[in-house]
Amino acid sequence: MTRGKQKIEAQKRNAEKNQKSKGSQLEARAVALKSSCPICKVQLANSKQLVDHYASKHPKDKVPSDLEL
Repeated sequence: MTRGKQKIEAQKRNAEKNQKSKGSQLEARAVALKSSCPICKVQLANSKQLVDHYASKHPKDKVPSDLEL
């Protein structure tokens, strides 16, 4: 068991360590979203979702051949 200054320093180290592990998921989201719809600019995770997006949101338009699976 620690006392005094050691205890305070240990609490500070633990607080910094725990704070770094928590973070915004915006960076991870930006990395994961790789493809986007050229019509409405919505970002999607993969080309399969893009094909599904075209089927539901842009049924009159065909999926560009370079974006298909």
